[in-house]
Parts: sequence; structure tokens; C-alpha cells
Amino acid sequence: MRIVRFLYKENKRWGIEDEKFVRVLLKSPFDKIRFSGEKVPLNKVKLITPAEPTKIVLVGLNYRDHAKELSMPIPNEPIIFLKPSTSLIAHKENIVYPLGVERLDYECELALVIGKEGKNITEEKVKEYILGYTCLNDVTARCLQRKDVQWTRAKSFDTFCPLGPWLETGINPNNLRIRTFLNGNIKQDSNTSNFIFPINHLVSFISKIMTLLPGDIISTGTPSGVGSMEVGDRVEVEVEGIGKLINRVVAYK
Repeated sequence: MRIVRFLYKENKRWGIEDEKFVRVLLKSPFDKIRFSGEKVPLNKVKLITPAEPTKIVLVGLNYRDHAKELSMPIPNEPIIFLKPSTSLIAHKENIVYPLGVERLDYECELALVIGKEGKNITEEKVKEYILGYTCLNDVTARCLQRKDVQWTRAKSFDTFCPLGPWLETGINPNNLRIRTFLNGNIKQDSNTSNFIFPINHLVSFISKIMTLLPGDIISTGTPSGVGSMEVGDRVEVEVEGIGKLINRVVAYK
């Protein structure tokens, strides 16, 4: 099932994609999937971020190929950090290259959206708490990350968290091809089977630290091949079974 959040006639709505149409939901899918009876042509809506999170939790160094690329040891437990909700942008919206940043990087990731409140979730119960999966680009000011050591400033600029285009359900998140295309050229190409910590472990681990709320986002790390972007570049994050998240880099105005 493909869950979309969209703008139509200046109203933000949720729906389920049905070929060339969106079947509009009465309420958000965090409550219950109930249809309003209204159908809207897909080409008449603007897709917006498929979540309104209280927090965005990301995982660093969670692919074996990325750890090997960086000559870093495999971590014993997940390394997590946060992005603010103000960093979110949707499919086809622009990534703004900040003033003073010397290197801006793409990082393709598989993300998930939490469907109901959870704390101290066991690995066996994790599936019950996931609404769906989507694509995420963990845009990073690499020069600032190296300068600051800790990652907050480098990861938190407005527009630094492209997300979308929609949520997919019913897929196996631990065996999906994941790629980044920069101006049509493949830059990252891996599979989530290279996870160091699989989805169930990540969600359970994070839920023991903080209460997860409906709409919260967890992103699962990036594979090898991270590189830089320039103003004018088109970056595409593709996850098997989900689709492509497409954004362009524009200059700060």
C-alpha cells in the first residue's frame, strides 16, 4: 500500500495512491485507514513530506561497506543523532546550499515513519509500530562536520532532510537495493542487507532511550559512496520497492 500526504486546493490531506488517483482518507493513517469516498487525480496534487515528526532520529555508520570505505571499526551499538523538523523538505523541493559551506554531501538512506506511540519496544514487536518506509537524503555540510566533531550544525540546516515521495508498506526493509544518482550518474549503490544493525534492533534500541510518537522518523544510515553536490545538481535517492526522491541544489538567496 502506498500512503501519500499531499496538498490539494490549499488543503493538506492524506490518501492512498490508486493508480492515477488518490483515495482520500478521512483522517491521518495513524488512527485508522478510513476513506472519505473522495478520489483526486494524482496529477492534480502536490506531494508533501509523508510525516510531521516531533523528532528525526538518524543512525550513523550502519552499513558494513561504508565502515570499510572509511576504515572504521564496526560499532558495538548504534550511533544515533537528531535533525530538526525544520530541515524537512518534500520530493521535488530544493536543497539550499548555505553560505559559508565549502562542501555539501548527499547520503541516501532508507527511513521509516512510526505509526503509534512506543517506549521500550521489543524487537519482536517493532513491526507493529511502523506505519511505512520512505526515502531520505541526509544532506550534510561535511566541512562543518569535520570542524565541529559533533554533528548537529552540519546536519541541521533548513532543507537538509529531503523525505519522500510517499510511504510504502509490506516490504522487507532488510533486503532492498539503495542508490544515489547525481545528475543521472550512479554514486551510491548498495543493499540494506549490508546493515550492521537491522531495522528491528534500531527501533527497539532507540525506543529505550526516547518515547517514539506517531509521525516520528527513523533513518537507517548511508552506504558507501558518499560524495559532494554543487549548485545546479539534481540528486535522486532510490530505494527498491519505494521509488525515487528527487531534489535539486540551489544557491542561497
